[in-house]
Amino acid sequence: MNTKIFLATIPVGLAAMLLGQFSASALPSEKGEGGLAMAGADVIVGAIPNVSKYGSAVVNGRTVMAYAIGTTSCNIGTSQLEWFASPDNRHPFIPMNAFRYRNGRFEQIGLSWGKHGFTALQQTLCGSCQASSTGNYLGIGCSDPYSSSLNGGQSGLGARHEINAATGAFPGSYNSGMPSAPATIGRRLQIDSAFLDPAQNAGSQYFFEAQYIHQQDATAGNKMNNASYRGFTVGTLSSGAYTLTLTGATIQQKPAIEAWPLVDANATIANADVPSDGRFIAGVSVRDNGNGTWRYEYAVHNLNSDRSGRSFSVPVPDGVTITNIGFKDIDYHSGDPFSPTDWTSSASGGAVTWTGGTHSQSTTSNALRFATMYNFWFDADQPPQVVNATVGLFKPGSAGAPASIGVASKGPSAPPSNPADLDGDGLVTAEDLTILLSNWGGSGDGDINSDGIVDAEDLTAILSAWSA
Repeated sequence: MNTKIFLATIPVGLAAMLLGQFSASALPSEKGEGGLAMAGADVIVGAIPNVSKYGSAVVNGRTVMAYAIGTTSCNIGTSQLEWFASPDNRHPFIPMNAFRYRNGRFEQIGLSWGKHGFTALQQTLCGSCQASSTGNYLGIGCSDPYSSSLNGGQSGLGARHEINAATGAFPGSYNSGMPSAPATIGRRLQIDSAFLDPAQNAGSQYFFEAQYIHQQDATAGNKMNNASYRGFTVGTLSSGAYTLTLTGATIQQKPAIEAWPLVDANATIANADVPSDGRFIAGVSVRDNGNGTWRYEYAVHNLNSDRSGRSFSVPVPDGVTITNIGFKDIDYHSGDPFSPTDWTSSASGGAVTWTGGTHSQSTTSNALRFATMYNFWFDADQPPQVVNATVGLFKPGSAGAPASIGVASKGPSAPPSNPADLDGDGLVTAEDLTILLSNWGGSGDGDINSDGIVDAEDLTAILSAWSA
């Protein structure tokens, strides 16, 4: 019997009393501290209490494993949160994600469709609960448990393309025109086995993330704290999939990318909010390769921007040599109609830029959509400095809306100037020699060794640096 459906048919007080017999609540160790109440309804992920696995299937030569995670929501706001089942659209949409940190890179390795909520219990995970008398609302301060098996039910999972994460709006009757779920892995949290295989991932660290998207929460201005994350470890392979075990506490009101600086001392993150839309979070980590080059690793996470991202650009000064440019995205699946075509990259015009298709070319081009992270990287022959990177936006905005947003990051610094390049054109040639000779015996221009006089030592220096 589906515990959630059963409990929804009986009075709230009795449901709460019976709930412990069904093991549907969050783990006691997952109790959160709640926090200051926000004006209006404010739903967060209070706990990620459990994980289910469903086996695997081979897709295009890859073994893809299927999982789901439990999510216990909390309404930390000052108003009851609407929770009406389909065909009413006043309920949450709950996407699930998985991430890996490995060798300096923080990347998304799995995503699911989103669970459509259908009834709310009234529990106390995040503090005292002013219970609603009906499952159509989550009371003030109350929590509601969705077990991993419930979130993994394929019929209750909805396609992401129907969701406006910035407003929380979506059709009441979901999955219009979508194919039925493929057996075993369809619609669930899919992870390529290569990302989990312990033999290939020594030292890797893993994280689950869940998010609640709700139009009432968004209207109240409380949509930036709806994601939480929790660590997990990879165990033995059985029944077609690796056993995943949750570790530590659920980190409430923070998306998984915020774990990056905690596991990598070189990493920093920054928010970039799109006016009247949503938020991107960009992270960067730079390490010295020990051979005169530095590796620049970037991750850009779209928390809830409906306009989505179509490009990412990092400024590069003249004279910097860029090599080993790379890109990684995460594929949608189970019929969600987004293109899998990788973004292209270029190093020109004073920047390294990655670009996807445009909205005018196709509304299903590969864009960086909500609850999704893309990775970008390159090597450079100069150490880092603080720069302003740019996220180009995919969907057009209203009149006057920006086509891109800046975000604080790191990029290569300018090469040291050549003191023999007196005219600053990047070369040491006859023009520089003319400048030196015209000031012979004087000071200033042409005093390459800075000893206060332009003389034979400076002439030797300019000839030694002569451009071929």
